[in-house]
Amino acid sequence: MSAPDRLYTRLVTRVDPDEVELPPDVQKDVPRNGLRLVAANTLQSSGDQMVSASTVLPWLFHVIGVPAALVGLLVPIRESGSMLPQAFLTPLVVRVRRRKWVFVTGAGVQAASVAVMAATAALGHGLAAGVWILAALVVFSLGRCLCSIASKDVQGRTIPSGERGQIIGLATSAAGLVAVTLGLAIRLLGGQDITAGQIAILLTVGAVLWTLSAAVYAQVREPAGEKRSDEESAGAGSTSAADGDDAGSSDSWFADAARLFRDDPTFRKFISVRGLLLVSSLSPPFIVSMSVAAGTHALTGLGGFILASGLASLIGGRIFGRMADRSSRLLMARAAAAASLVALALVVVVLAIPGFDGGSAAGKIVFVGSYFLLTLLHSGVRVGRKTYVVDVAEGDTRTAYVAVGNTSMGIILLVVGGISSALAVLGVQWALVFLAVLGLVGAASALSMPDVSRGAR
Repeated sequence: MSAPDRLYTRLVTRVDPDEVELPPDVQKDVPRNGLRLVAANTLQSSGDQMVSASTVLPWLFHVIGVPAALVGLLVPIRESGSMLPQAFLTPLVVRVRRRKWVFVTGAGVQAASVAVMAATAALGHGLAAGVWILAALVVFSLGRCLCSIASKDVQGRTIPSGERGQIIGLATSAAGLVAVTLGLAIRLLGGQDITAGQIAILLTVGAVLWTLSAAVYAQVREPAGEKRSDEESAGAGSTSAADGDDAGSSDSWFADAARLFRDDPTFRKFISVRGLLLVSSLSPPFIVSMSVAAGTHALTGLGGFILASGLASLIGGRIFGRMADRSSRLLMARAAAAASLVALALVVVVLAIPGFDGGSAAGKIVFVGSYFLLTLLHSGVRVGRKTYVVDVAEGDTRTAYVAVGNTSMGIILLVVGGISSALAVLGVQWALVFLAVLGLVGAASALSMPDVSRGAR
């Protein structure tokens, strides 16, 4: 057994070779490919921490004097911008026989975009600098869009079902370790007085990480898919999970996406459940707002935010990766239900206790603990969701699931985010209750999804 084989076997609980559904020539490359995917995804996730639209970039905007009105555009551009174009780009992606090159291209685009942000942070100031960074973030989101479409397909082609969740979990934990180290370093070096120059260095490191991610991903040994004509590519969004064959094509990606929704009940169920499980991703910012209003300052400071999210990823990635390979459906349901209960419990504690003081030791524990638990459980929902979509379909059908699903989620995210933000005007607690109720409904709905994980078969 080679060194990569031994290391991979120590990190991942292997599937019985007789049960692996990959071709023999692909199966022998699983250990090396698995380690490369872990390394590349770790580098990418670590880069994400360094250009976070909810922590690093808002802090940068404050430091360089960007008008506060532009801060509210960061998260919508970052999240929706990486999701909305995916269905449109699918016909282009499916023409590429080895999808790893789509990921490499996307990672290169992200590296270049972050380099522009770094230069702007070092040299710019005020409104003009904010506009440049937002423009770079738009391009960055398009690069991330390409990586998102391609990564699930590459993993499905190179890693057997039963090991995919562990691959995602390992990368999540490793990126969490990087984030914890980064958070501690920021607190020691800059604390709450971190400068624009220091953030520019941080962003430069992020650009280097994406460049390295592209280089590692290029080494993955991916089998080539079948060569497709332009007509076949245009109809890729209309495949069904049941047979994996084209069910016709059209000249409109929108028509093909609509056909996928109409003809594939498994896909419809997955999207409806995913749209309800936003409690863990949208609640943490509201918890921060509630904590500041209550007098808690333990979560303020750039390093503190990164440290908390990194610790959650470090702990959750390994645990949730194994759980996802046993049943990604149950992992999504249980993590979302637990996140909903955490949000509801926080609201009850804050409102039910007379004179609740967020600045007290007990108050800090309540808010810090809630924030940490929400980000930890979000890792579970995220790992479960990613594993489910890789296992539920094959080939170009998987590509269509990812692309059309993410485009749909971009729209759903804007709608749910808008509603929760509107409710927050009445009181942050109402936004948390709204998201928690959605999460509980989504958790119940997830139980009726087909279980596609190898551990549940």
